[in-house]
Amino acid sequence: MFTLKDVKIISQLRSTYGDDIILYDDNEQSVVYKLLTEFQLGDQGYAVVKQDQPVIGEPEVFRVTTGPDGELELETIDDDDEWENVTELYDEMTFSEDSAL
Repeated sequence: MFTLKDVKIISQLRSTYGDDIILYDDNEQSVVYKLLTEFQLGDQGYAVVKQDQPVIGEPEVFRVTTGPDGELELETIDDDDEWENVTELYDEMTFSEDSAL
């Protein structure tokens, strides 16, 4: 289990794709997401994105992996414990930033 001190902010997706990430929904329709942040825990990278439209909505957290062709990919986090730990750390990061203002 990781803690906030284990979080390392990274920017590999942003360096490659910029602030907008295009993902495909269940109907194979492209959906634009804004890249909110990327961070690493141990050897694993994570990305937090939010759908560009509608503006109202919760951020989504994905695991960042490297595909067989070397391209960065976003994967759904299927492990409940991993998802809970990562989302709690993101909440702590966000709360810490807000309280510093």
